[in-house]
Amino acid sequence: MVMRVNLDCPCCCKKMRRIFLQMKEIEMHLIEKQEKRISIMGRFDPADIAIRIRKKMNRRVDILDIQLPQQPDEMHHAPIMQHT
Repeated sequence: MVMRVNLDCPCCCKKMRRIFLQMKEIEMHLIEKQEKRISIMGRFDPADIAIRIRKKMNRRVDILDIQLPQQPDEMHHAPIMQHT
């Protein structure tokens, strides 16, 4: 999920990072301060995460993009070659 949050000071970035580390649903996060964009990955409901961030940060949260995880049968793997 990609969202936009106004992070105008270093303290806001630290606070956001602490919030993400406390959430067990979030596996990975990327904070892009200059673009005011945050990317997070994991198994969660995007609306619930946006509401929780809004309550904890007291800032507006705009969801820009949501990508659903691919099913295992939809993933394309290269064939495994065995050396003989």
